[in-house]
Amino acid sequence: MFDSSQANKPDITGRAEIETLVNTFYDRVRDDAVLGFIFNEVAQTNWTTHLPKMYAFWETVLFRTGGFTGNPMAAHAKLVPLTDMGRDKFDHWLQLFRSTVDDLFAGERAEHIKNCAADMANVIYSRINQVPDPRFDPANLTPEQRERYARYKPPPVV
Repeated sequence: MFDSSQANKPDITGRAEIETLVNTFYDRVRDDAVLGFIFNEVAQTNWTTHLPKMYAFWETVLFRTGGFTGNPMAAHAKLVPLTDMGRDKFDHWLQLFRSTVDDLFAGERAEHIKNCAADMANVIYSRINQVPDPRFDPANLTPEQRERYARYKPPPVV
């Protein structure tokens, strides 16, 4: 069904839109009852350095041009002994990210960045908490995914 509220929103076309998204998102994070504490008090995020890293990260994700360098896994892992980094925090982060994208943008890249954010949240959550990534639980696969997986599965070693 067509969502008329999205009709006049631009898609993400370059660095300017990424900066708008990142700035808006992290303004919301700072004020968020669940995430603000983690970023402001626990991680003591230096926003002057963090925001440009996030511009480069998302520009690299969408356009392969951002020149991002860094280790997001290590940055998140060092927070584990300091605060709860459970599934609910990552789900909340993702919901806030998706709603920010939806408030600002519509289109193929807007959808793609939300999918990339979901992948990133799943990978970081599972690795820093040393739990299986729920996306790869065979019980969560659709019949089509199971069929595709079976075709690419290497034959058993005899």
